[in-house]
Amino acid sequence: MNYQDSLQWIHERTKFGIKPGIKRMEWMLERFDHPEKNITGVHIVGTNGKGSTLSYMRNALNHNDYSVGTFTSPYIEVFNERISVDGSPISDEDIAELATLVRPVSEAMVAETDLGNATEFEIITMMMFVYFGRLHPVDIVLVEAGLGATNDSTNVFSPVMTLLTSIGLDHVDILGDTLLDIARDKSGVIKAGVPLVFNVKDDACRDYIYKVLDEKNAKGVELERDIILTTNGEEFSFKYGRYDFDDIKLDMIGRHQQENASIAIAALLEMQEAGVVSLDVNKMITGVERTYWSGRIEKISHSPLVIMDGAHNNEAVDALVATMRESYSDKKITVLFSAVKGKPLDSMVSKIGMIADTFVVTEFDFFKAEKGDVLFVAIEHPDKHYVEDYMEYIRNFSGDLLLITGSLYFISEIKQQLK
Repeated sequence: MNYQDSLQWIHERTKFGIKPGIKRMEWMLERFDHPEKNITGVHIVGTNGKGSTLSYMRNALNHNDYSVGTFTSPYIEVFNERISVDGSPISDEDIAELATLVRPVSEAMVAETDLGNATEFEIITMMMFVYFGRLHPVDIVLVEAGLGATNDSTNVFSPVMTLLTSIGLDHVDILGDTLLDIARDKSGVIKAGVPLVFNVKDDACRDYIYKVLDEKNAKGVELERDIILTTNGEEFSFKYGRYDFDDIKLDMIGRHQQENASIAIAALLEMQEAGVVSLDVNKMITGVERTYWSGRIEKISHSPLVIMDGAHNNEAVDALVATMRESYSDKKITVLFSAVKGKPLDSMVSKIGMIADTFVVTEFDFFKAEKGDVLFVAIEHPDKHYVEDYMEYIRNFSGDLLLITGSLYFISEIKQQLK
């Protein structure tokens, strides 16, 4: 298959939906003689903050001359971003080669077993393991989970380090209705003897995680218990064990980014203590400070000021609102909002509405996108509007600050059109 044929075949997998469980992955990996066993991998799970945390780790390792493979979702500008090396998406030729390798194995699984068809995410995950475990070895592979942990397609390898960035109410139809339900699922990332660096606010969830850590004889490193983060405006200090760093200033703003950076730093230091990597800690901090992650408080225009953020659930919206209040309280904020179905829409728009001087909603072309009229009705705001052509609205915006948010898929669509 060529690149376009490969993408078409991969995206056709969306019709098989989301099918939690790892049996299909295990079957296909067996057929490839387990390429996942050839990687030195880090597994990152969490409701929010996975991509940023992964990016902090990747950039810090790159600054220490390590080659780093990453697996992330969703993509923002090009599909190939899902599998990247040192921050650069793999080539179209690589995608075509991987799809050509994986397709016959996935078809054999349908013919020879009762496991059914592999989903789109399973196919992409398989491609990643084949790429880094067989075709293009790198020093470290950072693997971001797709949904949850226990039954996620990525939960089929033995990592050297695990991270849990946050626990929030998202994907409740699959992971459970309560924070504790979600903590139970995400604790599936914990492996026997493998350290977990985590950031969890809820006491019941924290207690459950410590219970699993004890059962697995795994070390837990917790933000605010073991990792001390002290914020001083845009700068923060970090202390963990014998390590102490002051005046860290990130390119990405917000307290939540300081938290993500802190657990990334702690995980890297744990990897150093375990002998997995050897780091110049000054280069590590420089790498963390210079990290950029697309779609997170991202300025795409300075005059007028236009910011994108892919906040797509209540916890992400809380972080966005806090950051906007902290950094842009002097601006009149116009919000351009769209979202996908299944999100806690009423609470999301209520929170965002508190910082919006003008609230504009739209609908974008995506099979999961929520209808524009549903979004409009959900918003209770004295100055709300609906626009059909959101790209024209963005290009003609002349106000103080335009904040585009509600979905990473929405952000991705806009960025692709702006290109």
